[in-house]
Amino acid sequence: MAIDKDDIIRRAKAAWFRSGGSDQPSATSSEAEKHGGKWYAVLRNQRGVLAVYRVRNDDKLKRLVRPPAGIE
Repeated sequence: MAIDKDDIIRRAKAAWFRSGGSDQPSATSSEAEKHGGKWYAVLRNQRGVLAVYRVRNDDKLKRLVRPPAGIE
């Protein structure tokens, strides 16, 4: 599965604002990361991690309540 990291972050930011997020995610520190064989979109700003979304097998994003260990 080819991952378009920019598209994942764009979609995660859209989901963040649709869910009522008011803090602005950073364009430079928010990124798509691979942990344990799975892809995650990690939205960050100067205060830390705002939200983590897992990229599901069907290429949809699922917001996680508890991010996996190693994502800070």
